Amino acid sequence: MSAFFHGRRDRRLMALLVLALVSIALALGAVYYRAAVLSPRYQPMKVFSGLARQLTRGDVTRIYIVSKKYGAFTVAFVPQKGWVLPDHGNYPASFDMVKQTLLAIAAMQTIEPKTDRPEWFHYVDLDPPPQGDGINVTLSGDRGHVIASMIVGKSEPLGDDLGVFVRRAGENQSYLVRSPAEIKAAPAEWMDKTVIGIAADRIASAEVKPANGPAYTAARVKPNDGFVIAPLPKGRKLAYPGAADATAAALSDFGFDDIRRSTDFDFTDGARLTVHTFDGLSVTVNLVTEDNATWARVFAEFQPGYPGAAKEAVSINARTEGWAFKLPAYKATAFAPALESLLKAKK
Repeated sequence: MSAFFHGRRDRRLMALLVLALVSIALALGAVYYRAAVLSPRYQPMKVFSGLARQLTRGDVTRIYIVSKKYGAFTVAFVPQKGWVLPDHGNYPASFDMVKQTLLAIAAMQTIEPKTDRPEWFHYVDLDPPPQGDGINVTLSGDRGHVIASMIVGKSEPLGDDLGVFVRRAGENQSYLVRSPAEIKAAPAEWMDKTVIGIAADRIASAEVKPANGPAYTAARVKPNDGFVIAPLPKGRKLAYPGAADATAAALSDFGFDDIRRSTDFDFTDGARLTVHTFDGLSVTVNLVTEDNATWARVFAEFQPGYPGAAKEAVSINARTEGWAFKLPAYKATAFAPALESLLKAKK
């Protein structure tokens, strides 16, 4: 009988031991699982390690961008001129855009690897241009040696930064990366837009010669006054108070979409807008329409006795001489509208 109970006790002890071992194994498994879940699965890295150091040394002197929508263009550093767009007559490039883009590429850090299958690239716009929707960005040095090259695809918000799909040129492996700025593919985004900006309260009068209809002047005596149009046809009134304000202040926000040499156009019989400020500056804008686009030529003058205006006129002419600027469609109509468009309809 004692042997029976002794055997039965041993079996119980063995069962308890097994249960204990199972419990320990499950506990260890849970610990390892939790550690695996909480531990980083992927170690982030810079897309181009060492690029920041090369930028500091000034190794990058050319930025080549290709896209399906805008084609190819180059932004290059030229001694004595700075950054320019060689494909657009060496027009000055925006230093802020150059700096922002180069620093963004140097700062790009991978978040996680994505597809490496070329047949899936089109889902995230990583097919190479010009057939694909990706943007090819290549940085090179003086001797043409490539320093960094990549295809940039779709982007998505990522806190204060952008999440961007990219892959290095010649590689199939793609990544979702963190970038502090968007890569711009349109040449117009890279052009220096600081051509002219005359605050609206400086404007005293504007002489307007429309492409069609009579010429007229919009003028005021003091900065806070409204503009009065003269000559006003007999019996006619302005369509609404301030109808001429947009035209008089057209140069307060001068933007453009493209540039060409001014010699490409004949401005002889085109429309014209001449703005005069209270402090002695005069700016004339000649306009011409070609292929449903409005192009502007800008020239500044000054009245004697106004040294500030003289300095400003020289600065404006230095940036505009020899160039024609393509005006945005929404802005072009404000420069020299026909007088009839500013008046109430005839009864």
